[in-house]
Amino acid sequence: MTATLDFGISEQLVQIRPREFEWITGFLRSVSGIELRPGKESLVMGRLDRRLRHHQCRSYGEYFRMLGPQGDVGETRLVIDLLTTNETYFFREPKHFELLERLAPEMVETDLRVWSAASSTGEEAYSLAMVLQSVIPDRWQIVGTDLSRRVVEQARRGLYPLDAAQHIPVHLRSQFCLRGRDEFDGLFTPGPELRARVTFTSANLTRMLPDLGGTFDIVFLRNVLIYFASETKVEVIKRIMGAIRPGGLLFVGHAETLSGLQIDGLRAVQPSVYRVTGR
Repeated sequence: MTATLDFGISEQLVQIRPREFEWITGFLRSVSGIELRPGKESLVMGRLDRRLRHHQCRSYGEYFRMLGPQGDVGETRLVIDLLTTNETYFFREPKHFELLERLAPEMVETDLRVWSAASSTGEEAYSLAMVLQSVIPDRWQIVGTDLSRRVVEQARRGLYPLDAAQHIPVHLRSQFCLRGRDEFDGLFTPGPELRARVTFTSANLTRMLPDLGGTFDIVFLRNVLIYFASETKVEVIKRIMGAIRPGGLLFVGHAETLSGLQIDGLRAVQPSVYRVTGR
């Protein structure tokens, strides 16, 4: 195949007007609790420009009229997906997994139940699964949830490019990951002993939660609170605390803190890790 270079002038992004940005900010806040702060106009344009061109819309105002409760359901879900997808990778913030490896054997009674509450495409949930299977084999369950139905489907498929495995500790990678062949060449997947105990479903943390099968011993709520206003953070944390058994643990991202929020029933174990003491 011969490569060619195109020196033509690329199409310019459709510019979003202040009033249009204000609308999408309010819309995203109402459906997800996420705050799009001023300065994120380029992010919106970069992620939604193709949708405008697909529908041959000449402005964001014209495109936004397709969205909302009275608009196109599929297009509305797609916009939410595009604007709420965040970075994730295997064993992100590894100190949390090191702590889990030490604590899990002490916490397990029957099955240890763990909730990956912002699981995106599943890397966090499967990282948890590898750790738990290595220290308490077959005595754990994991539920992963995300607002985006698209990434939930990706997590259920459980197929990842080989270079995504670079953050997985070698001993866990060799024990629990299977390399693809033929049409799956260049991909890998967590092994069946992990996939059998990990389930994924869609959930909006700012709304009433779906039935997740009971309470949890541990919840990972990492790198999502930073997108919420303070009052929404409090609402989300209280809702999630209701799904954690007394004595259970709540993990947030290393860049996040609950200090300054009016929340009773949580005690800091170490930075970014809290124990539920009561409600």
